[in-house]
Amino acid sequence: MAITHKEEHFSERIGWLRAAVLGANDGIVSTSSLVVGIAAANSGRHDILLAAVAGLFAGAMSMAAGEYVSVSSQADTEQADMERETYELEHFPEEEHEELSIIYQERGLKKELADEVATKLMEHDALGTHMREELGITEIQIARPVQAAIASAFSFASGALLPVLLVLFAPLEHLGTIVTIASLFFLAFLGYLAAKLGGANPVKAAIRVTFWSALAFGVTAGVGHLFGVSV
Repeated sequence: MAITHKEEHFSERIGWLRAAVLGANDGIVSTSSLVVGIAAANSGRHDILLAAVAGLFAGAMSMAAGEYVSVSSQADTEQADMERETYELEHFPEEEHEELSIIYQERGLKKELADEVATKLMEHDALGTHMREELGITEIQIARPVQAAIASAFSFASGALLPVLLVLFAPLEHLGTIVTIASLFFLAFLGYLAAKLGGANPVKAAIRVTFWSALAFGVTAGVGHLFGVSV
C-alpha cells in the first residue's frame, strides 16, 4: 500500500540553518558596526572601505575556523561514543540487549514486547539503534565540520557584503545612518526568514534580532563619536 501522507519536519534543517543564520547575522552586525563606528569618527571613504573589506575576510575566516574546531570537537566525541558502543556490542551483546529493552520498558512497553523490539532492531542495525536510543545521536544530528565551516564562511561573507557595497555607493555624509537602517532592515528580514524555515515564530525572531543589532550599532557609533578615531 502506497503512503500518500507526507510530513514535513524542520529538524532536518537544524545543522545548516544554524551555521548559515549565525554567519549571516555576524557578517552584517560586525561589519556594519565597524563601518558605523569608523564613519562616526569622521574617517574618509577609503579608510572605511578598507576596514569593511578587511572585516569581511577576517570575519569569514574566523567564522570558518571557529565553526570547524567546534563541530570537529563534537564529531570527535560522537566518534568516541560510537567506538565505545561498538566494543560493548561485540563483547557484551546480552547486556546491551537488556539495556535497550529497559529503555523501551521505561517508555511504556511490557517486558516481553520490549525484548522482542530490542531483538529485532539489533538484528537490523545494532549500532545505529544504540546510538539513537542510548545517546540520542541520529543521522540528522551527526556533526559535519567541513560543511559547517563552509556554510559559516560563505554566509558571513554574504552578510558582510551588504555594508561593503553601501560604503561604495552611499553618500559619505549620511553613511552611518544609511548603513544602520539598511542593516537593521535586512537583519529583521533574515531573522524572519530563518524562523520561518525553522518553524518558529517569525515576528518574534525579527524583533529580537533587530533590537540586539540596533544596540550593537548604537554602542559602536557612540565609541566612534567619543574618541573621534577609527575603531
